[in-house]
Amino acid sequence: MTGRAGGSTVGPVKELFGYAATTDDVTVRVAVNFLPEQSEPASGRWFWAYHVRIENGSARTIQLISREWIIADGRGITHEVRGEGVVGEQPVIAPGESFDYVSGCPLQTPTGSMRGRYHMVADDGGSFAVEIPQFPLIAPAVAS
Repeated sequence: MTGRAGGSTVGPVKELFGYAATTDDVTVRVAVNFLPEQSEPASGRWFWAYHVRIENGSARTIQLISREWIIADGRGITHEVRGEGVVGEQPVIAPGESFDYVSGCPLQTPTGSMRGRYHMVADDGGSFAVEIPQFPLIAPAVAS
């Protein structure tokens, strides 16, 4: 959806992003929101938006090459999604910088979860995977 390379990662970041994982000095933070206006529970469709911030705390410049997501619905059925980059980009993130993007996930159940990894290449030619923390997808309860 949208991507943005940003400056330093100061401020109340931990309060905004409820889920985080750090691998090789690269931190992935995720905030997730249920979108009732894009959901149709009567038709078996629930939709969430998630905001990801990738923070490069290492001394190397890194580039996100590809992604792997494992998406589980409330029945335990999992789907794997693999692809190049994120939101049409393969961002380069300098030391001390971050990259933010927002995307979405539909499910056929009101609950589920997502987790995954990004595949990175560093400016020294080394490649490594960075974990994306698992985060829940939970629609609010509907009053009857």
